[in-house]
Amino acid sequence: MLRHTPTPIVEITDPIVEKAGVRLLMKREDLNHPFVSGNKWWKLKYNLEEAKKQNMRTLLTFGGAHSNHIYATAAAAAELGFNSIGVIRGEETLPLNNTLSFARQRGMTLQYVSREQYRNKTADEFIDRLHQQFGDFFLIPEGGTNELAVKGVTDFAATLGDDFDYVCCAAGTGGTLAGLINALPSKQIIGFSALKDGEFLTQAVARWVGGETNWKIVSDYAFGGYAKTNSVLAEFIQQFELRNNIPLEHVYTGKLMAGIYDLIQKGYFHKGSTILTLHTGGLQGKRLF
Repeated sequence: MLRHTPTPIVEITDPIVEKAGVRLLMKREDLNHPFVSGNKWWKLKYNLEEAKKQNMRTLLTFGGAHSNHIYATAAAAAELGFNSIGVIRGEETLPLNNTLSFARQRGMTLQYVSREQYRNKTADEFIDRLHQQFGDFFLIPEGGTNELAVKGVTDFAATLGDDFDYVCCAAGTGGTLAGLINALPSKQIIGFSALKDGEFLTQAVARWVGGETNWKIVSDYAFGGYAKTNSVLAEFIQQFELRNNIPLEHVYTGKLMAGIYDLIQKGYFHKGSTILTLHTGGLQGKRLF
């Protein structure tokens, strides 16, 4: 089993939060593992157990050049003795960025495919060609999101207690959001899309949950799209870190917190309510900017 460090829930104290009359908490899952951090630990948990149960020696997964999932899978594979293959969207760009450099250092084989080919990554023909090239492997989808990942996040969410009204998290493929929805039907769950035009995530999440209506996707805080930023986001992250001594990155958690603060200022959250936000790690992304 992967190493795991228990993590705290901390309170964010800020004049903006106090003025709105709400309470803001953060679950510091960025501290649960030095490399397989945040939600990735929980999304990989049962996938790794299943790969071991099937006596698989190799993990194969997908992601972009800045993928937290690629980074985490490479680290988890190295820690547990698996071989790993990362199918990377787009052409190789040298020098490698921090994410892909780390993955290669951990022994991951990087297989680059065109963006057009990548769009067909779930097709049987595409997977068959990967088997012909690499032999047997245990396949983990992009972002780690599958039934086993949702189960892992559901386990995690069940440990959060009950002292909150809203739960907010960043969303990329929807697996973390689905796990939170399944475990916390009495809470309001809000996913903040890290991708431009992230409304499509609503359909992606719906396939992993029942008929619950206690959730929504917010798509107004992508700041230009996945792994993109601007001066407004950069300034927010800098000021948040100075006030709270909690690191954020520009791909997921920075956008999440900027979105929460904006909604707080707009009066979206009821006065007297408590908001719990999930820090999903991925702090190697800070080095991109």
